[in-house]
Amino acid sequence: MKRRMGSRGFTLIELLVVIAIIAVLIALLLPAVQAAREAARRSQCVNNLKQLGLALHNYHSTNNVFPSGGSVTSNGVGSTSAWGAWSCQSMLLAFMEQTPIYNSLNFAWETRSAGFGEQINQTGMTMRIDTFLCPSSPTVPANQTWYGRVFPGNNYFASTGATVCWRADLTPGTNGVFGVAGANVGIRDITDGASNTVAFGEWRTGDYDDTKNSIQDMVGDGNFGNFSSTAGRDMNDATNGNTNMPKGGGGVAPTMNEGALCWQSGGSGVCSGYGTRGQRSWVGRMWHVGLYGHSLGNTVVPPNSNFPYVQFWNGNSDFDSGGIIGLTSFHSGGANVMLADGSVRFLKSSLNYNTLWSLGSRSQGEVISADSF
Repeated sequence: MKRRMGSRGFTLIELLVVIAIIAVLIALLLPAVQAAREAARRSQCVNNLKQLGLALHNYHSTNNVFPSGGSVTSNGVGSTSAWGAWSCQSMLLAFMEQTPIYNSLNFAWETRSAGFGEQINQTGMTMRIDTFLCPSSPTVPANQTWYGRVFPGNNYFASTGATVCWRADLTPGTNGVFGVAGANVGIRDITDGASNTVAFGEWRTGDYDDTKNSIQDMVGDGNFGNFSSTAGRDMNDATNGNTNMPKGGGGVAPTMNEGALCWQSGGSGVCSGYGTRGQRSWVGRMWHVGLYGHSLGNTVVPPNSNFPYVQFWNGNSDFDSGGIIGLTSFHSGGANVMLADGSVRFLKSSLNYNTLWSLGSRSQGEVISADSF
């Protein structure tokens, strides 16, 4: 009689070995998958900035100037009121295939106008525009609403330059491509070269949680003697000449250090308001307002600084004064910028301050080589 042999199965040890091998392979593969996804997100971020560059130059071709960093009406009349200014991004909508949203906005009214301008424009102003959003940055949380809709978010700021001021109609005013009020800037005004001047930059949107410290927070600081000639006033009237870099460069480090102390102490000392934490975590929540923290930023500190941003805040209730707020990103090692010629470059976190200031200003006579950034 032939003996029937039963089939032999896997032992427990063999199964565990196979599972361990699979786990190791997954652990090895996961970083590569994540890196590939981040590369795709970073590529999309670059593409967004290129689309903004095309819109910016289409606007220039039509109007022979770039849009203002903050204006009231469609004919470019400037505004010095805190909440009145329409952003550069608003003016570019018609040149980036967002004509329906552009047409829904009534630019005859300021963005605030004691609330009425907000009410009549709320539909357009609350629209989420994907071109303004970097895929690497988290979107605005669902519980952060405005007129019943989630804040649209904005990851790309129009650069006022290497300056802490936001008004272009002051003396010396902003030294970059954009600013609120004042004369609009064109290619002819960028004497340092359009390929050496930052027009737009990238930042992280806030995490909207004021109970914790995040590096993209905005800290309110009431002590800004390094930059303002008038004690007890906000940066709307900064005219002492130190507002622009490199002349005011000596005040940057003390200001950022002081901001960090405010951030850590929760609003004590010279820190101003901002609730009980001395900070606000909602940078980039909207794209239509021509203010620092919403649509305007500057090139005062290199990307992904270890310090929170500082607003020179002295009794204001919003992002309606000068300060230091600029380049941050969720990309490793730096952040993207779009230069005034429409090209996109990646600026490293290790970038030299003077090189960054030279890139930010449009007509200060700095000569920089392409291999320095």
